[in-house]
Amino acid sequence: MVVTGSSGDLAADRRYQWAAGALESRDFEAARDLFAQVLELAPAWAPGWRGLGEALEALQKRDEAVAAFRKALALDPADIGGAGLHLAFLAGEKPATAPRAYVTALFDQYAAKFDRHLVQALAYRGPQILDAAISRAAPGRMFAHALDLGCGAGLFGAAFRGRAKRLTGIDLSPAMIEQARGKGIYDRLIAADLVDFLAAEAAESADLAAAADVFVYIGDLAPLFAVVARVLESGGLFAFTAQSQEHDGYCVGEDMRFSHGEAYLRACAAQAGFATLELAPAVTRKDRGADVPGWAVILRKI
Repeated sequence: MVVTGSSGDLAADRRYQWAAGALESRDFEAARDLFAQVLELAPAWAPGWRGLGEALEALQKRDEAVAAFRKALALDPADIGGAGLHLAFLAGEKPATAPRAYVTALFDQYAAKFDRHLVQALAYRGPQILDAAISRAAPGRMFAHALDLGCGAGLFGAAFRGRAKRLTGIDLSPAMIEQARGKGIYDRLIAADLVDFLAAEAAESADLAAAADVFVYIGDLAPLFAVVARVLESGGLFAFTAQSQEHDGYCVGEDMRFSHGEAYLRACAAQAGFATLELAPAVTRKDRGADVPGWAVILRKI
C-alpha cells in the first residue's frame, strides 16, 4: 500500500502504522480493528478508509470494502492511494489508467530498492525478454533514437544501450528518473506522463519505442498507441510487455494491475497503424512465487 502523510493526530498515526503492519503480516482481523480505531480519531483521513477497505477486502467483506474505498476516493479525489483500482476490481468499474498521483507516489517510494526487489524478489525478466524479441524482429539492427517508455530505474535501458545511438527515458516518477540518471546510460531523461510527452515530441523522430512492464498501469491503450505511432518513423518498432488475460478487452485484477486480452492488443495495434510482428506468451515476473502470465509484443509502424 502507498504510505501517505500524517492524519494530524499522533495517536491515529501510530495506530495506522500498527494497522499497516498487521495488514502486511496478513492478520486481517487485527488490521480491520486498528484501522477502525484510526477512523474514530481521524474520520476524514482518506488513508484510514483505504486501509480499512483493504482489510475488509482481504476478509472477503466485499460490500463493506466497496463502501470504504468509495469514502477514501471521495476524501482524496486525486486518489494517491489507488482506491479506484480496488473499486475497479471489486465493483467492476473500468478506469482508463491507474491514477497518476498513485503511480507517482508508488514509484517515488519504491525507487531506491526498485532494481533489487524486481530482480531478486520477483525474478523480473521484462528487459531481457523485450531485447530478445526485438532481436528476432530486427536481427542486427541499430536504432538511431530509442524511447524507453516508463523507464523506471533503467533496467531496459541498461540491457539495450548497445543497440541505440540515442536513448531517451521517460517516467512519471521523478525519483525513478534520478535512479536512472545515476546509471549514466541515457542521453535524455524526462519526468512526464507518457501521452503528454509523446504528444509534444516531433513527429517521426524515433525508430523504436519500448515499454517494459508499463501497461499494467494503463487500461485503455488506444490513446498511447496513437501517439507512439505519431512519433515513430515508418518501419519503426514498438516493443512492449503486458499482463495477459483470456478474455477480450482489459480489466484490473486482484493484484491491482491491468491485464489485456490478445484480441484487444491486436485491435489497438491495427487502429493505430501498426502491423503485428510478434505477440507471444511470456512470463516477465513472479508474484508470491507463481509465474504471472503475460505477452511480449513487437509492432511495426506501417
